[in-house]
Amino acid sequence: MADESGTRGGAGRLSGFFDRLDPDMCVVTAAAGGERAGCLVGFASQCSMEPLRFAVWLSKVNRTYRVARAAQFLAVHLLTRDQRELAELLGGETGDETDKFARLHWREGHGGSAVLTDTAAWFVGAVLHRTDGGDHVGFVLDPVEWGEGRAGPLLRLSDAVGIEAGHPVD
Repeated sequence: MADESGTRGGAGRLSGFFDRLDPDMCVVTAAAGGERAGCLVGFASQCSMEPLRFAVWLSKVNRTYRVARAAQFLAVHLLTRDQRELAELLGGETGDETDKFARLHWREGHGGSAVLTDTAAWFVGAVLHRTDGGDHVGFVLDPVEWGEGRAGPLLRLSDAVGIEAGHPVD
């Protein structure tokens, strides 16, 4: 069904809705098979209250997605607004060309996950489900370990404008 403001399909037609969203950004890290990867993520949300669950969506062209496919656990981190440089590293560079972890403060977390140590808050979640959503795959996580760190307002999508994806979608 369509009306005068748009038709069914076509993301451009929904810009009046999507352009108004300003979600918190997060960083997802994955470790599997001796590899580590991490990326800036704008598609993430709590998806259940009982039991507590969280979903993150990773781009299929991203190295983090390729590592996450084999991972049993993912770590999700919140950044503060003053961590734009970290957001640029994790969102604007590809792990195919840069060893991002050589420039990060991190430690091994539950199940061999990679936990960034200088973030506002983080959790490690067991991967329960993966679901194809188009150009992204959703990972539903069961939190098993968590912590808090830096104080300050969280980095939001509007704060990350201008960071060009290390692996842009075609």
